[in-house]
Amino acid sequence: MEYLDFELPIKELEEQLSKCVELGKESGINIKSACKEIEDKIEETKHKIYDNLTPWQTVQLSRHPNRPYSLDYCQAITDNTFIELHGDRNYADDKAMVGGLGKIGGQTFMIIGQQKGKNTKERQYRRFGMPNPEGYRKALRLMKVAEKFNIPILTLIDTPGAFPGLEAEERGQGEAIAYNISQMCVIKVPIICVVIGEGASGGALGIGVGNRVYMMENTWYSVISPESCSSILFRSWEYKEVAAENLHLTPKNTLELGIIDAIIKEPLGGAHYNPESAYESLKNQVLEAYSELEKLSPDELVEQRQNKFINMGVYSG
Repeated sequence: MEYLDFELPIKELEEQLSKCVELGKESGINIKSACKEIEDKIEETKHKIYDNLTPWQTVQLSRHPNRPYSLDYCQAITDNTFIELHGDRNYADDKAMVGGLGKIGGQTFMIIGQQKGKNTKERQYRRFGMPNPEGYRKALRLMKVAEKFNIPILTLIDTPGAFPGLEAEERGQGEAIAYNISQMCVIKVPIICVVIGEGASGGALGIGVGNRVYMMENTWYSVISPESCSSILFRSWEYKEVAAENLHLTPKNTLELGIIDAIIKEPLGGAHYNPESAYESLKNQVLEAYSELEKLSPDELVEQRQNKFINMGVYSG
């Protein structure tokens, strides 16, 4: 287990617990009471830390290298096998965007998400979850397939943004994201979106237009990352914590602003502490949302989705 800076008190206590258990085994002395005392202290410290996270700490937790990624959820929440589909039928198969078919609770879903990597080699292969234009075109192709066969869509958002390279712009990065947004507004099947990690900029919104939009408890959703915001406003990354505070990017902030519909609870400390619990929470929320959306007609789904986003924000003539 890797620990973030603010988690170091937990690391120290868990190391003490490990030594306590080892000492009991070696000496044959009953030290259950001492171990229990340390366990209680660990629980108390976790609550003290995780119940009072700053926005920047939430951002850090969303990027924890041990957090489950999109393919982990695809495999865990589907009943049997997740069948991945590839290619945009135009240019290439973007490894940063994954998608395919799987049954959740007996209902077939088209599941689409951004995929990061678990080690350096895989992160380079997946471009750290930053899709190229062909990734968004692949996502839209799969959504159109789902619409054709009346299959609900689930998107899993986890990206630091669309890939910023010159070649991506040359192939129409902005157009691909904008076209996805416009098309997701008129797709006539239920669309459920969940931010499972980072939700940055148009890279996230390119698969983020849904009838229901949720965030996992330790994630963020914003037009820009705190580091980029800090570099633009202050010409330095040193003010990233200030930027995170003012971007109102936490699940609590976005729920209060009406951007999302609900927050999906995570295990204490984050999804990486107990992935099975996180999978179950997400699965239950998706099935609950679908049970409500399946009652709507195709035209009602489109109208509800459009109104949801039209009603966001404040406008003046």
